[in-house]
Amino acid sequence: MNRLELKYGCNPNQKPAEIYMADGSDLPLQVLNGRPGYINFLDALNSAQLVKELRQATGLPAAASFKHVSPTSAALGLPMSDALKKACFVDDIEGLDDSPLALAYARARGADRMCSFGDFIALSDTCDATTAQIIKREVSDGVIAPGYTPEALEILKAKRKGTYAVVALDPNYVPKEDERKEVFGITFLQGRNNVVIDKTLLDNVVTENKVIPTNAQRDLLVALTTLKYTQSNSVCFAVDGQAIGVGAGQQSRIHCTRLAAQKADLWHLRQSPRVLDLPFRPDIGRADRDNTIDLYLSDEDSGDVLDDGNWQRFFTTRPQPFTREEKREYLAGITGVSLGSDAFFPFGDSIERAHRSGVSYVVEPGGSVRDDNVIDTCNKYGMAMAFNGVRLFHH
Repeated sequence: MNRLELKYGCNPNQKPAEIYMADGSDLPLQVLNGRPGYINFLDALNSAQLVKELRQATGLPAAASFKHVSPTSAALGLPMSDALKKACFVDDIEGLDDSPLALAYARARGADRMCSFGDFIALSDTCDATTAQIIKREVSDGVIAPGYTPEALEILKAKRKGTYAVVALDPNYVPKEDERKEVFGITFLQGRNNVVIDKTLLDNVVTENKVIPTNAQRDLLVALTTLKYTQSNSVCFAVDGQAIGVGAGQQSRIHCTRLAAQKADLWHLRQSPRVLDLPFRPDIGRADRDNTIDLYLSDEDSGDVLDDGNWQRFFTTRPQPFTREEKREYLAGITGVSLGSDAFFPFGDSIERAHRSGVSYVVEPGGSVRDDNVIDTCNKYGMAMAFNGVRLFHH
């Protein structure tokens, strides 16, 4: 099959819509269930590249949660602590520890659960039944993987009353070196971004602290690979083999950093005893719990779930507020976080903000006229920063 008709394009009024191979060859994918849409395929094909490259860079199974052509998170199949399992709502999944791929998706979905709501999923390896069980109970549009076990495929086919999108991508597919797209009837041509993300990009450490341990190197590779498929400008915080905060599509780098840092802070706070022990009513589902936790952790909007007349809708007893000072004190103990940027930091302000979210390691291209200021700011906090010389804009 070399053409696949779609229901419509980005919006219902944009018809006709289809995907096809310009050279007339067969598509390197197969729709096993459902009817993926135009944006679904944009998410699927970008995220599939991300997890494939993460697999190649680290040797570990990888998963990504994609939404509106940017990752909410990408993660590797590493063990999860009991607190992280509870924060990601997967502490009841049988066999989770025995499936690295399921661990990867549990991490990717759980990093930013509000943004992951209604995501498209990419898996680096054949989808197994445990991974499919996690996917089954979350709100998402579809999944792309190199293959599916028979049991996993049956689980996924039953989702959304049989309409859930399941796509298999040929793992041996290699795209052409050039890529084209049209804007306003004008065709753009460029070479594919075939830059390889590996540890050699971390060799040029420009700060006084030259030590980037193995686990931080892995996290910096996660950040860089995630950025390669994130709408620019973009900044990514990563720790423990997963992206925990992605700031994408902002016009200034400091706004990207603030957005990513806020998400990273929420990821840490969700694992605090104060949040893990929230006395939710048993009839409150996962999506509503996510929204409630987000409001509970908000300095401005916590009253929406804590004020008298509100808390009774969510909790069995009224929780104690998590004050701004208490949250700052909790976050002050966080260290070892990695930060990647898809282009150079023009000022030290992003480093100042990153420090408040526990960043110890940084990778960015370098090349700003104010590189000295950025380096000095890293030195001020004892951070190790590498200049990789590679810009990773993606549009």
